[in-house]
Amino acid sequence: MTDPGSNRARLPGSPLPDVASADGGFAVVEMFTSQGCSSCPPAEEVLTEIERDARAQGQPVFALGFHVDYWDDLGWPDRFADAAYTARQEAYARAFGSGRLYTPQMVVNGTVEFVGSDRRRAATAIASALTSATTTPFTLSVQDYAGGAGAGQRVVLGFETERPSERAVLNVAIVERGLESEVARGENAGRTLRQDNVVRAFTSLGLDAERGQVELEAPPDLDPRQATLVGYVQNKGDRAIVAAAAVDLSAVAG
Repeated sequence: MTDPGSNRARLPGSPLPDVASADGGFAVVEMFTSQGCSSCPPAEEVLTEIERDARAQGQPVFALGFHVDYWDDLGWPDRFADAAYTARQEAYARAFGSGRLYTPQMVVNGTVEFVGSDRRRAATAIASALTSATTTPFTLSVQDYAGGAGAGQRVVLGFETERPSERAVLNVAIVERGLESEVARGENAGRTLRQDNVVRAFTSLGLDAERGQVELEAPPDLDPRQATLVGYVQNKGDRAIVAAAAVDLSAVAG
């Protein structure tokens, strides 16, 4: 995982267009999951429903599925798993004081956690988040995109905010919908898993400027027509997420 203290946001040469922003309440819904976990597919269905319903209603709800790697040695290596995502979950465990890792785990706005398949808890946490106005304006835009499905892909995002905290970080993710995997071994052996909102690329930057750029390298097999870029500002101490925005890559990829 990129150390939030090692990479700093770079100042751009021109103002950013206001492409996507969340000025009122919002919900960043992070789920830690694995293809090797038999309890995870129902939770991923919940995450799919959350994103689909929010998109239909125009609500600022941003869903991210982080595939952890600690299931990989138990029969099935998850092709989306990354040790960086396990490290992110470990950081939450320390912040929550539990020291415990489990899947599926859902975290809303960095401060509320519960079992990811619990629809009622998810609905309650999201509804509460949507009624809490943010005090941190934030906008996100795609400034450059190169590549396409089957080729190396590079995305340059611009962001603009106000009064960043000294201990704030900017998280940026590329998430992809409509992915399918045939699982041959492990707890889900013999199943074809359809997964949405899978994190395909992720980085964190120390947020020390009101505007800047961040570059991500997307995997060659990313389908830009099914991809969304999500940016969210998070306190480094209590892990609270104070602003978020997103833009569909399809809007600029053609």
